[in-house]
Amino acid sequence: MESVNFFKGYGKVNPLEDHPINPSPKHRRHRIIALSLAVFLAIIIGSLVAVLMNKSASESEKPDPSQLASNSGDSLKTVCAVTRYPDSCFSSISPLNSPPSSNPLRFFNLSLHASTIEVSRLKNLVTEPTAETAMKDCAELFDDAASQLGRSAESICVGFGEKVLTEMKISDLQTWISAAMTDQETCIDGLEEMGSTAVGEFKMKVQKSQEYMSNTLAILNNIQSLFKKFGVTMP
Repeated sequence: MESVNFFKGYGKVNPLEDHPINPSPKHRRHRIIALSLAVFLAIIIGSLVAVLMNKSASESEKPDPSQLASNSGDSLKTVCAVTRYPDSCFSSISPLNSPPSSNPLRFFNLSLHASTIEVSRLKNLVTEPTAETAMKDCAELFDDAASQLGRSAESICVGFGEKVLTEMKISDLQTWISAAMTDQETCIDGLEEMGSTAVGEFKMKVQKSQEYMSNTLAILNNIQSLFKKFGVTMP
């Protein structure tokens, strides 16, 4: 009897034993576990499918260049992203952008205008009666810087049908803006050589205009790629 029972544990003695009509608690637990695993796998697979569908939908909904160019705030952030000082770029242009525009050339003009305002402010500082002699020596340099920026602004004003940004004009603008930045650097160098006591404080005041001009130059250097990114023809 013992040998028969031993082999019954491994052989199919009675088909009804493999498929009991009334399954034992052990069989019920196995079925419940198997069903739970199936449900769990279904939930996981469903979640993965949903994530992939959402990702595909979000990629298909990415704004095209024309949509980017229609939002002034996003457009300005995109333009300022090419600069070395994006925060000062945004803060200097945004208040001047009225009515709102999304044109890269408009942003360049506004950045140039903000730079001109800062240079003029510095020019007034170095010509005050209380200014040191060393600072007054910078007046001529700031005059030249203001002149370079003014020439840049004038070159953008063209007649009807004329191209605003030719390769030669972009090259000229790069030269003039760079020259204005050099004028300021020369002024600081001169103050340091003369041992001016106010050089540290003056450096801080010059920093803002230097950032503005650096931003203006960066926008100009990337103007062609920006127009392509916005899907707009460069004027």
